[in-house]
Amino acid sequence: MNEDSPEVVTAIRATQLASALCQRIGKELAAKGSLVKSDRSPVTVADFGSQAVICKVLREAFPEDVIVAEEDSDELRKPGHSRMLEQVTRYVQDIFPEATPQKICSWIDFSSHQTPDRYWTLDPIDGTKGFLRGDQYAIALALIEEYRVKLGLMACPNLYPRLKEPHEMRGCLFLAFRNKGSYQMDLDGRSERPLSVSAVTDSSEASFTESVEPDHADHLLHQRVAKRLGISRPPLKMDSQAKYGVVARGEAALYLRVPSPSEPGYMEKIWDHAAGSIIAEEAGGKVTDARGRPLDFSCGITLERNYGILASNGILHDSVLEAIALG
Repeated sequence: MNEDSPEVVTAIRATQLASALCQRIGKELAAKGSLVKSDRSPVTVADFGSQAVICKVLREAFPEDVIVAEEDSDELRKPGHSRMLEQVTRYVQDIFPEATPQKICSWIDFSSHQTPDRYWTLDPIDGTKGFLRGDQYAIALALIEEYRVKLGLMACPNLYPRLKEPHEMRGCLFLAFRNKGSYQMDLDGRSERPLSVSAVTDSSEASFTESVEPDHADHLLHQRVAKRLGISRPPLKMDSQAKYGVVARGEAALYLRVPSPSEPGYMEKIWDHAAGSIIAEEAGGKVTDARGRPLDFSCGITLERNYGILASNGILHDSVLEAIALG
């Protein structure tokens, strides 16, 4: 697989179209375009629109491939949510004029929770709360074959190409191929550059990134781990898999996500880590769970054999695992 392969060309196109849709919705609707699903998590016009666009593009190019995505159209089809369906339709029609409410629901429902030997996994908006705040979110797409991530793409429309240069135009597209490296480019596909993780060898000089929301991870444990490692810099708090991106390009040496005690039995979803993990790994990093086990994508839609997440520059990985084990 290379940059000219049908999978890569199609995935880049799908992600770019969805990114443009999300950017426009973010400017025009933001929090006004959200509802609350039965599980109390926020979902937006952008989630549904992004999934509809990407699923349509993938299905037309690879009609036999399974797509494992986060959303379905159940909420959107409810009579009380007809206004949101109208909004989704309006935005998707800007990309595909033939779109109708019925077609959009059917495109969203191309998603399955079956995981055969080859499938795509999609998070149409990873970091919905970040999206609603106008902060970080990612459109994350990955191709998995024989339960290994082979291709990962991640569009981060609100992420600066370099965090230390916030005057630049925001928006990054990350791309990684198994055994062929990790790259960053502008959202339009220009300015491609290879990525490399941090070369920091002394943990006291490292910086780490974690989720914004305290209910998504055990931030108190993270603080204890940082103290044991001599890390004095405050954590870089970010929503979404954008955290994998800043590890891949060396702006943070660690991404830590130990499950919160308030969520016993919580299991990570594959679409929350597939794209980001290969982007960090192919930049020279290491990604395991918080106990040092490789991420296992053979268990359906969850990483049920894993506990938490640790992404690092590789050099510091074992030291961090030892610090986590101390609790």
